[in-house]
Formats: sequence, structure tokens, C-alpha cells
Amino acid sequence: MKSTNELLRNQVEKALIAAFGEEMAGTDPVLVPTTNPKFGDYQANLAMSLAKPLKQKPRDIAQKIIDNIDVSEFCEPPEIAGPGFINFTLKPSYLEQQLAAIEGDERLGIEPVSHPQRVVVDFSSPNIAKEMHVGHLRSTIIGDSIARVLEFWGHDVLRLNHVGDWGTQFGMLITYLREVSPDALTTANALDLGDLVAFYKKAKKRFDDDEEFREVSRQQVVKLQAGDREAIRAWELLCEQSRQEFQQIYNLLDIQLTERGESFYNPLLSKVVEDLETQGLLVEDQGAKCVFLEGFTNKEGDPQPLIVQKTNGGYNYATTDLAALRYRIEEDGCDRIIYVTDSGQSTHFAQFFQVARRAGWIPDNIEVVHVPFGLVLGEGGKKLKTREGDTIRLRDLLDEAVLRARAQLESIIQEEGRSETEEFIENVSRVVGIGAVKYADLSQNRSSSYIFSYDKMLSLQGNTAPYMLYAFVRIQGISRQGNIDFDNLSSDIQIQLGEETELALAKHILSLSEVLKEVEKELLPNRLCEYLYQLSKKFNQFYENCPVLQAEEPQRTSRLLLCDLAAKTLKLGLSLLGIKLIDRM
Repeated sequence: MKSTNELLRNQVEKALIAAFGEEMAGTDPVLVPTTNPKFGDYQANLAMSLAKPLKQKPRDIAQKIIDNIDVSEFCEPPEIAGPGFINFTLKPSYLEQQLAAIEGDERLGIEPVSHPQRVVVDFSSPNIAKEMHVGHLRSTIIGDSIARVLEFWGHDVLRLNHVGDWGTQFGMLITYLREVSPDALTTANALDLGDLVAFYKKAKKRFDDDEEFREVSRQQVVKLQAGDREAIRAWELLCEQSRQEFQQIYNLLDIQLTERGESFYNPLLSKVVEDLETQGLLVEDQGAKCVFLEGFTNKEGDPQPLIVQKTNGGYNYATTDLAALRYRIEEDGCDRIIYVTDSGQSTHFAQFFQVARRAGWIPDNIEVVHVPFGLVLGEGGKKLKTREGDTIRLRDLLDEAVLRARAQLESIIQEEGRSETEEFIENVSRVVGIGAVKYADLSQNRSSSYIFSYDKMLSLQGNTAPYMLYAFVRIQGISRQGNIDFDNLSSDIQIQLGEETELALAKHILSLSEVLKEVEKELLPNRLCEYLYQLSKKFNQFYENCPVLQAEEPQRTSRLLLCDLAAKTLKLGLSLLGIKLIDRM
């Protein structure tokens, strides 16, 4: 089913050609939803931009477009406003037909794309032997939501977890553990991740302070890279221990990922250097092999190098990222590669993207994009940390959200004099708590930092997950109160839109595909959040102004059908944010 936006765009484009000739083909109608209902539902703003090339007044251009347009099937007669805006108001009968067409369709009439792409979404990416912390929150849930939206559109999405599982840190950790806990290098689960993290910190200090320890650690790295059986076994155990801990958090967040860490690309690194050298892009500088970048300079104003092989022959992040990029294009066959990391890495991505393009490794038809995001801040506007100044463990943050959601729920149950099972309380607390954390993050423009506040994110009012969940619960309450089976409402009655709040809710439901197209293109989940917030508000306004169960037939069934569509839209939208639903709160 074509969206209303598409239908209108097609008709405006046809009218342009009819009025001014074939040379107008492809002209952007500049069609946008109106912000004020008194100006209709959509507005075409192209007449002003065409005034100069056509040497005509904007209002005259707008009139000629109206004289040649046929939108009578779905719009009232178009009107000209101001200097030349063309306003379109949708007919209630058209909206009723559109709603009838999507009843019973779990995709709400939104068809998958006709040409699906192979897409890599690279997100989360914690480091082995380190606990996931609040800094991993945004990458993990923003990446998951982007992947969900792309999958909904029918794209073949490869969700990659580019974990830090290779490098010098393993040499120093293995060396240290051999001294203090040798069992950890030979026996599975000999340590929990908390102990491993503590040992990692001590190993790092020894590495920084002790020259002999540092040298032994480096020799251990050489053994690991050479495939020494004992070193590889120790490395595998450390990775598996971290992996089990990460998975607990991914399970809690309902995140699906395919792990492909830095070690996966290790055999490909020498070829990266060799091919850059063959193309004449490599320059040796102070013993290191580099590519000097265009548009990047150091403090002295000289061109800045991107090091791909260090003086000791080792490789770095840029080398690994170049190898990964090539693999994803050449072996995975990707059309689009999306990296979800903090904005502090923007320069790194710009630099290695540049090298890859200069090397000819990114064809013109492949989109490679960095999706940056800001910081999670504490109440004072500074980085969110514990009272001791440490970075907050992600598991602690999520557990605290669930505990606070539980306290809030138990308070409501007590006030209402209800009796609920422990299973109910536990499930609702988890869904609300985790959903609140996810939504609070996703509802922000990802490019900005935001202040983390449990009180705000758990509020039942405003742009929060509990507010969305409450709207859905309200509809399920109608079902219980009236003993209504939404799946078996009368097929002889269709939705009838008479009241303003009914019309507003219907129009909003039908605009979901336009919002999801924006998210697919711009990779901004906050636009879907804003859509769902407005949907919840419009449903609540409808519910407060239009009796449902008390209405007479056929209005009663009509409004029940509208409630059901609102619930299905909320369900679909929240699922694309990775937020689960509950029938009662």
C-alpha cells in the first residue's frame, strides 16, 4: 500500500509536468506534513523555489499546479495559502478506506522494500577482560534499534559485535595471571569477570611500571600471534569468560549479535599493508608505515599520518578496521555498512574511510557511514560515574532501573489495594525498567549528550516508555472491561471517522510508514520515539473525548477497531525500539 505522502508526491509531479512541460520531471515537490491542522494535512512548498526559473509569481505557479492536479480520490480541493503554499486536506472517506485495508495486517500495510540490501550494523563492541559499562549502553541499544528497523524493511542485516579480543592487553594479562592465578589459563570459569577485571587493572599497572614485566608481556603477545598452543588456550578461556558475562546483559536487553572480534581479521592485516604499499599510498615515517591524510594536519600544520604498521611491525585499530571494511565488502557482499560508536571516534572513521576510498576499496555504490552519538551524563552534566569516580557498570545501571520500577509498581499496587503475584511484579518491573532505560536513550537525538535520570525515565507522564506502555495497557483494559476479542470484531462494520480526535488518531496511525522511511534513511531512532509519543497522546485524547464501550453501534465497533489499530501500531513501533509490552501495569 502506497503511503499518502507517495500518492501526493506522484500527483504533484504529474501536475508539474502537465503545467510546465517535461523538463519539470524529477522536481522535488517539497511536500511536508503541516504543523497546524488549519492548514490541512500536507503542504507543497515548491512554488516559491520555481518563481525565478519560471519567471512567474509563486501564487500563479501554485494555481497552475492546482489546475492540473487530480487528488479528488483522497483529498479535498487543494487551497493556496500565503505566498504560494499548496495545502492538502485528506478526506475522511479515504482515511477510512486506508484503515480498513490494514486491519488484520501485522505490518499495518507497510510493504518491504522492493530491492533489499545486505547491511552490516557494527555495534556494542565491548572489550574482553573488561566489564560492559554505561559507555556501551548507547552503542548497544541504538545499533539494535537501527538493525530492527532495517530488518523490518526487509534488508538482510548482519549484526556484528566487533569485540576487542586481540592485542597487547592479552600478553600482559596472561603474564600476570600465570603468576597469581594459573588455573584461570587452563580451566574454564576459574574466575568470574569481576576478578578478571581487577586482575586486568593490576596487570596494566605492572605493565606501566615494570620494564621486565613489560618485556615478558610483549613476548607473550608474539607467542599468541604465532599461534602458540598454550597461549591460544589461555586466550580462548579469557574470551569465553567475558563472552558469558556479556551474554547475560544481551539477554536482559533482548539483543541479538554475531560476534566477530578483532582477532578474526588478524590474518588479513599484512595484506592490507601490502596492498597499500603496492598502490604507492604508504610512506615510511620514523620506522612506521603510514598513509598521509588529506585535510588532516598535526599541531605544526603538517599532514597527519594514519599509521597502519608500527615500528615494531605490529598493527593497530586502523589496520584492523581497514581489513574489516574490505572483508565486509568483498566477502560479506554488503551494500551498506553502519558503524555505531561514540562521536569521539568520528575523526578515526573519517580517516580510515578516506584511506579505504583512496585505495579504491569502497565502490561508489557502497554506503559506508559512521553513526555517532553523544555521552550519557549525570545530573550535574558531567560524565555518569559512581560516587567513587569509577565508570558505572552497565549491569548495575540496568538492575537499578528494574529495582526502581519495582518500587514504583509496588507503591501503585498498595495504593489501589490490589493483590498481584510475584511473577507479575517481577515481569512488569523488568519490562518497565529496561524499557525505560532504552526509551530514555533512544528518544534523544543520538548526536547529543543527555542527562540520565531514573525519575524522569520512569515517569508515567511525558515522553517516556511507561507513558507508551500505559497507553497500550489502557487499550487492553478496554478489552478486559468489555470482554472484547479484538481479533474477532464484526467484519461488517468499518471504522467511521466523525470526531476530530478520531480523525487525528487515524491520520497519525497511517503516517507510520513515512516515519520508518526517515529512520531507515537518517538512522535516527528518536524520530520513531517522537511518533509513538504523539500516537499515545492522540490516543489518550481520543479516549477521553470519545466513549468506546458506551457508544451505540455501529460507532462502538468502529471505535474498538480504531483502538485495536492504535494498539497494534504501538506494539510494532515499540518492538522496533527493542521494547517489550505488558497487558497490565
